[in-house]
Amino acid sequence: MAHLGSRRGRVLALPAGLALTASLGFLPSGAASAAELTDAPAAAVATDGPKLSYVVNIGEGRWTAASVKRAIAAAGGEVVVSYDRIGVIVVHSANPEFARTIREVPGVVSAGATRTAPLKAATDDSVGEGAQELTPAEIKAAAAAATGDQDPMEPLQWDLPAIKADKAHAKTLGSRDVTVGIIDTGVDDTHPDLAPNFDAAASANCVTGKADTTPGSWRPAKGESDHGTHVAGTIGAAKNGIGVTGVAPGVKLAGIKVSTPDGYFYTEAVVCGFVWAAEHGIDITNNSYYTDPWMFACKNDEDQKALIEAVTRATRYAEKKGTVNVAAAGNSKFDLAADSILDTSSPNDSTAGNRTIDPKECFDYPAMLPGVVTVSATGAKDLKASYSNYGLGVIDVAAPGGDKTEWQTPDAPAVNGRILSTTVDGGYNYKAGTSMASPHVAGVLALLKSTHPKASPAALKALLAAQADERACTNPYDIDGNGTVDAVCEGDTEKNGFYGAGLVDALDAVRK
Repeated sequence: MAHLGSRRGRVLALPAGLALTASLGFLPSGAASAAELTDAPAAAVATDGPKLSYVVNIGEGRWTAASVKRAIAAAGGEVVVSYDRIGVIVVHSANPEFARTIREVPGVVSAGATRTAPLKAATDDSVGEGAQELTPAEIKAAAAAATGDQDPMEPLQWDLPAIKADKAHAKTLGSRDVTVGIIDTGVDDTHPDLAPNFDAAASANCVTGKADTTPGSWRPAKGESDHGTHVAGTIGAAKNGIGVTGVAPGVKLAGIKVSTPDGYFYTEAVVCGFVWAAEHGIDITNNSYYTDPWMFACKNDEDQKALIEAVTRATRYAEKKGTVNVAAAGNSKFDLAADSILDTSSPNDSTAGNRTIDPKECFDYPAMLPGVVTVSATGAKDLKASYSNYGLGVIDVAAPGGDKTEWQTPDAPAVNGRILSTTVDGGYNYKAGTSMASPHVAGVLALLKSTHPKASPAALKALLAAQADERACTNPYDIDGNGTVDAVCEGDTEKNGFYGAGLVDALDAVRK
């Protein structure tokens, strides 16, 4: 499973050796379209394998899609949806040789299975002790400490003043013309702190790879993770006299559900999420996950290469349409600028093994894709969070993600070093992770977009970095105080491996 403060990383640009066909002008049709199976006669093919999902990435050409779809049918594949604008086709097949066969078809750039085995139950990989519910005493104390302009639980949100969001709110809460899409486990839009800002028309369920707009389909089902709901509250919980306050409490929120009931984020769902955002006016997307089943997908593997390419095409399409994509850097304490990393958890949907990967050749996606804003996490004492991935030239900016309270204790009246936000069924809880840091950046970008409505994604990203409050390297870094250096920060004050360009600044974001 790849949610909950997920392990993530990124390089600013893919190596030249990874030749991704990312042109966005593939086919003349205007949007993603569900494709019907052709009537082409199919040769006998094996159908005795597990039914898996595949992505098939095609090249340009007016008739390419039609000919490839005929070949898909002949190879025992069933087209689920064809994203014609980016040349990505989602296919189901029980033919064990499907990917190998379809790669030989003229017009196919790459193709690969998005999973390694049928689904099974996944486990929770949240940080530390995971979610912590508020006690009645904490709720009562917070309400007593709240000033007249604060929501009742806002005194517990040390993360807001850490990025000057409280001061920004005195100027603006953000524009209703700005929408942030939460590509995640689903958003419970019935929550009283989220309902005022939720945009159902911009929301969908993308789990199958094809968008489902059935009302409520974007919500987590009973027993599913509250991760996306927590992220949504950090971005845009309404300033409405109840509960908590988001970084941009005046903007709109959209839920784009991409995780299966078992908690897996597969490539076809992630592609659908970005394409949906691109075509439904979403200005910012938040991505607090890595795409299963590979923590790092490697370009020298035919299946994994295709997965990287499909999501790259989708993120580039979204940015071309005006969307800024934000992603969490990950919770594995990895130096993403190192020469090698030991990946012990891939593939996570069958039998994981140990493999040493080169992060310049193998990518955590979408976080390691070009153009995506990658976020490391800080704690209440303004230090890199104990779990956060880092890396010079990889981390763009930092934001509060929380940490163990005993290691980074917030100032009173806040009492918990994690991030307080919304959960399902109208509740509130604490979580920590780079998953919690990323939505702070999405919120600041939403404020920037509110202030500069005509700014392009490139301009917004440049402003975000320029306005960030610089943070010098923290060396020696011994976060648990046991006398052992836990990580080494490289770089200077202007740009380093722990904090990138610095801690994001919400107040500067609302200054014209």
